[in-house]
Parts: sequence; C-alpha cells; structure tokens
Amino acid sequence: MSDRRTQDEAAIEAVLAAGYRAWAAGDAEAMVADYTEDATAIMTGSLRDGRDVIRRSMALGFEGPLKGSSTWNKRLSLRFLGEDGAIVVSESGILLPGETEVPDPRKVNATWVLEKRDGRWMVAAYHNSPVAAPGN
Repeated sequence: MSDRRTQDEAAIEAVLAAGYRAWAAGDAEAMVADYTEDATAIMTGSLRDGRDVIRRSMALGFEGPLKGSSTWNKRLSLRFLGEDGAIVVSESGILLPGETEVPDPRKVNATWVLEKRDGRWMVAAYHNSPVAAPGN
C-alpha cells in the first residue's frame, strides 16, 4: 500500500473513531462533525437526509433511548473508489448502559461511504442492515 493510501486509511479510521467517541459521549454535534452537509443515513424504517437531520435525530436518541449507550464496531473491509472515495464495511451494534457485549439480534452490517472533500475525509452516506441469523 502506498504511503498516501496508508495516510488515507488512517484518516478514515480517525473519522470513524471520532464518531464512535462522540456517540459514547452522547454528543450529536460532534458525531456528525465529519459528515458532509448532504450526507444520508439509512436504517431499517428510516431515511435521514442531510447532516442536520441526522444530528437532530441523534440528539433526540441521546436524550431518550440511546442515553448512556455506546457502540461496538469491527471493521470487515475498506476499499478505495478512485482517489477520493472509500467504502468501509463493518459489523456493529449498540451497547446499552451496563452491557459489555452486543446481543446477536442487535448486530448490524454497516456500510460507510466516505469521500475526500478539500483534502478531508468525510462520511457521505451510512446504511445498516441486521446481521442474518445463522443459516440464512
């Protein structure tokens, strides 16, 4: 891997790690700090179209059912699309207060689409889907 790609990979990992830390802190503003203004987030039954919509939705979650939660994340792959695009696939889940492991039924496969804008890697789109039950 070239030095540039190594630097890009480290920068992408830093963007994701900052988002995970912001979630654990319950800080919706910090969580979307590295999202593009036109970012989208798709989850089961939900389309959040735009950074402000994502921020507001997360703020409500952090005040309610997601209060005190954090995330568990395992990167499965990272691939680059040209010079300024990347896709990260991860297995993830929400750790509710007091939990040390995410129960299998709450694990999701997530796709992160990142793009480099003005030299900065940012989340352009996020999608998750439940991990299939064994045998599916």
